[in-house]
Amino acid sequence: MANIKDIAKMAGVSVTTVSRVLNNHPYVSADKKEAVRKAIELCKYQPNINAVHLSIGKTYLIGVVIPFSNHPYFGLLLEGIANEALKSNYKLVLFQTNYEELREAEALAMLKDKQIDALIICSRICEWDMIDEYLSYGRIILCEDVRGENVSATFIDHYKTFTKALTYLYDKGHKKIGYCIGRQTGTNSKQRELAYHDFMEKWDLPFEPAYIFDECLHVEDGDRVVQQVKKMSDPPSALLVTSDQVAAGIVTCCKVNNISIPEELAIMGFDNQPIAKMMNITTLEIPLVEMGKNLFRQAVEKADISQKEIFVELIERDTV
Repeated sequence: MANIKDIAKMAGVSVTTVSRVLNNHPYVSADKKEAVRKAIELCKYQPNINAVHLSIGKTYLIGVVIPFSNHPYFGLLLEGIANEALKSNYKLVLFQTNYEELREAEALAMLKDKQIDALIICSRICEWDMIDEYLSYGRIILCEDVRGENVSATFIDHYKTFTKALTYLYDKGHKKIGYCIGRQTGTNSKQRELAYHDFMEKWDLPFEPAYIFDECLHVEDGDRVVQQVKKMSDPPSALLVTSDQVAAGIVTCCKVNNISIPEELAIMGFDNQPIAKMMNITTLEIPLVEMGKNLFRQAVEKADISQKEIFVELIERDTV
């Protein structure tokens, strides 16, 4: 296979001239450009793309860390990221972590090794110290509230949003409110937990640990929640569910078990995904595709740090 020196010899020019032609440098005469192009065509020369990227300091690859590829929440975020990447001629390197810290560390190592230009972490599992350690190696964009930290992010204020949802349920007459959450760790989950405790304290409502349901990620988890509610002598009158998928599962199982919604149990979801629209579930709309687009723009922009809060909208339907 011909290399750049072979091309230079065949065209009767210097290696520097060949390099300039390959990189579309403006200061090369027309006859030398033509000689180089003929030599390239004759030798069927293909430049080493890794070497080209190394020379320009860019790979045009953006890493995206998601815990699950089959979850609609992350699918919509990824849709926004991918749409913007396509418009900007970037490609994505996808890391599915299943919330395993080692997988996230592998993505950070690729950023350190300059195999990707930036890293978008849609849901973080590693400790903050690790993020802080890798910030000097490239752009890291987070999908969580990190105000006060030296890192870019697109985020929802989950304390404020959770309080808004709880207030809505309270104003509807509910005093026994529980909630379903995907995982108890993570910045977003901690904000929700704090909002819940503060709300209970503000309105002097009793805190009932059994009203909090963990590991609620998929439609089928709704059945587990309903079965636990059925066993309670004093069940909640309303559930705030941080996933429309799980909310849909709860609504479906309530119908099977003759639990009337919203009379016996009110359900409020999150995200306003298509399933919430189809099943008339009251929810909070989060513009996930737009969030994904902004995450990508932050990954490739030249500005040092940008943090953008995304606001949610209450969508009233039939389940509250």
